[in-house]
Amino acid sequence: MFDRFFSLFSHDIGIDLGTANTLIWVGGKGIAIREPSVVAMHKKTKKMIAIGTEAKKMVGKTPATIKTVRPLRGGIISDFDAATAMISHYIQKVHEVGNILSISLARPKVVIGIPSSVTEVERRAVWEAALTSGARQAFLIEEPMAAAIGEDISVFSPTGVMVVDIGGGTTEIAVISLGGIVVNRSLRLAGDDMDEAILHYIRLRHGLILGERTAENLKIEIGSAYEESAKRKTKSEKQERGEKMAVVRGRDIETGLPRSLRVTEVEVREALSPVISQIIEAIADVLEESPPELTSDILEHGVLLTGGGSMLPGLDHLIVERIKIPVIRSLDPLTSVIRGTGKVLEDESLLKRVRVTGGLQ
Repeated sequence: MFDRFFSLFSHDIGIDLGTANTLIWVGGKGIAIREPSVVAMHKKTKKMIAIGTEAKKMVGKTPATIKTVRPLRGGIISDFDAATAMISHYIQKVHEVGNILSISLARPKVVIGIPSSVTEVERRAVWEAALTSGARQAFLIEEPMAAAIGEDISVFSPTGVMVVDIGGGTTEIAVISLGGIVVNRSLRLAGDDMDEAILHYIRLRHGLILGERTAENLKIEIGSAYEESAKRKTKSEKQERGEKMAVVRGRDIETGLPRSLRVTEVEVREALSPVISQIIEAIADVLEESPPELTSDILEHGVLLTGGGSMLPGLDHLIVERIKIPVIRSLDPLTSVIRGTGKVLEDESLLKRVRVTGGLQ
């Protein structure tokens, strides 16, 4: 009875609670919110000052009284209070379009995507954060499964499907067949580690300390995983091609003064190489562990590459070259998981079949 009552004033919500970005799907409307997973709060009072885009603008620029927090690290909740405040903020924001009564009685049913190999304690933390934020029901779904459903892949067929979801904090690699995950690997290595690799490389090679946002922008602007023109060997040909470059500003280690530096795409690719190699090795390991029949299916249909990290130019070519297996890139990799949660949210029977159990629901 109460469930039906609250449903009159609430929109059911799907959440892709990512390390880098949080996306919200509203039943019947689609993706309503797409914000960075960052919270700015007062150090002493713990009062939330800004959430999402406004909070990200403050990263690295706050006074001593304010700190910026990323509630999730490695795909799991690292700051429960900040995560709860962020989810609660978005739930209220979704219902702001209605009247005051709908905001005060907003108790939505929530479906949240989580990494495939989180522990029971980590699952419970996400589940409790959703309920504490005001959800009347909370269901969890594994991100590789959500991504496959979001890409309209038939997850209940006997044909094996391999999904590689490279996010901000984790890389999810899973082989799916007959509605379940047969083999999976959750790698705590993804987009954030690529940024760290660039910071480390520039510091060691050029003696310049950069900020996190600068490294991320460098990766987006000129980052790549594979040299498209590998056959071009002469320097003149590379100059004709117009090698990408970017100017970054940071603090010189020796003098402590500001300094500008011109960085090339070759240097960024060299910095990213160790992280990308580990991801590709993990993909190869999952393929080795997969049953032969499913490996045959994957070889025939290819690997689905999705997630924000998959947007790195040339990554698909490098995977093909190293593992000798076809790769299919998602047309909209940033929204695969959230579209999957939306489809699960709108289909009760599908939710019952793919939700994570274990005493939470």
